[in-house]
Amino acid sequence: MAQRILIADDQEASRKGLAALIATWGYEVDDAGDGEEALAKAIEENPAVVITDLVMPKMDGLGLLKALQAELPFAMVIILTAHGTIETAVGATKDGAYDYLTKPVDVARLRLLVEKAIEKGEALREVNVLRRRVKAVWGHGRLVGTSKAMQAVFRQIDLAAPTSAPVLISGESGTGKELAARTLHELSPRSQGPFVAVNCAAIPDTLLESEIFGHEKGAFTGALDRRIGCFELAHQGTLFLDEISEMSPSLQAKFLRILQDGSLKRIGGKSELRVDVRVLAATNRDPAKSLKEGTLREDLFYRLNVFMLPLPALRTRREDIPLLVQAFIEEFNTKYERKVRGVDEAALRFLVGHDWPGNVRQLRNSMERAVIGCAGELITVVDLPVEPGLDPATPATAAAGARVAVRLKDVERDVILKTLASVGNNKTRAAELLGISLKTLHNKLNRYGV
Repeated sequence: MAQRILIADDQEASRKGLAALIATWGYEVDDAGDGEEALAKAIEENPAVVITDLVMPKMDGLGLLKALQAELPFAMVIILTAHGTIETAVGATKDGAYDYLTKPVDVARLRLLVEKAIEKGEALREVNVLRRRVKAVWGHGRLVGTSKAMQAVFRQIDLAAPTSAPVLISGESGTGKELAARTLHELSPRSQGPFVAVNCAAIPDTLLESEIFGHEKGAFTGALDRRIGCFELAHQGTLFLDEISEMSPSLQAKFLRILQDGSLKRIGGKSELRVDVRVLAATNRDPAKSLKEGTLREDLFYRLNVFMLPLPALRTRREDIPLLVQAFIEEFNTKYERKVRGVDEAALRFLVGHDWPGNVRQLRNSMERAVIGCAGELITVVDLPVEPGLDPATPATAAAGARVAVRLKDVERDVILKTLASVGNNKTRAAELLGISLKTLHNKLNRYGV
């Protein structure tokens, strides 16, 4: 179906001629003689693009722009202006117009603007649909949580996502900094562009510059071919630099220049390359401490810190753990073709009581192994993996662990009986799943009077 274009101009010959021209490009075109008529037709027809003269009777172009933003937020508006009102038209673009054109109209530029405006409008519509869908399924993009701490994170994401402003994401390892970055990308108008992630801590500093900026053939020993850097790969998309404070101060200075100028030179290159990239950066260190220690340049920090997005540790939002656990169970049921329904009460108490020093990443890994090893429909304490810092048989923390130990002793009978039931009362299989000998299982059942 052809996209619809609406033209608003009080000069009949001008708008009819423009309408006839645009119709030859394959669009459905309608026109209106003033702003009020244009608004009424726009509400009825929902055009992809509105091309409006700046000066019109009843409602001028700026009034129409404001009304369309309220009624049809995804309609792109192109302003037509005479030379005497260019300053006003430039101001209109700052207020939300897609662009402006001076009269007489440059036909080639108009056609290009219409095509680009339609693309942007479609991207914004898709982002809006995605935002509604992911909020309904997960909570907010790839991030899960209903706690006050996560709601604050979601509000910051809603503010930052529609813009191209840099964002500095901070938080302990495993809190989901890359997930937050991907959510910002997926809920932005750049969602159709590339998302390129670089872990600055995982690449030696001598290679990191080439990884980010690229290099020309022969730029240094071993540079056998031209290499396209991450900035170029992320053109018209998002570049995520994890552990930014691990980058050397000299490299941070070069990075800052790209942020300011939007241009770069490959190593060994002579020409400047323009790049259109949104930069998201992350650190697992306290930014204030990194500034004090000199591992993060102050000028780079203030350039990145247009939006600050601190992610809370999992131990500070324990109320989100049941939701996370269920989300991971569903994920791994699909991945491994399992049919686990959830966790039993004792296992959930342990999961909520644990401090999770590795945060959400550690919880996710533990739930993956639990789903794989679960014999029944419910994950029990015995299904939880034993690893350093995560042993259901010992205190998880000085405070919470004592409570967990008492509860485990109280529910041991229930765990054993449920395990038996899940395997059709096969004691040999139950003993294997419980990690105890058959003799020990018989002794415990005798003690319980079963």
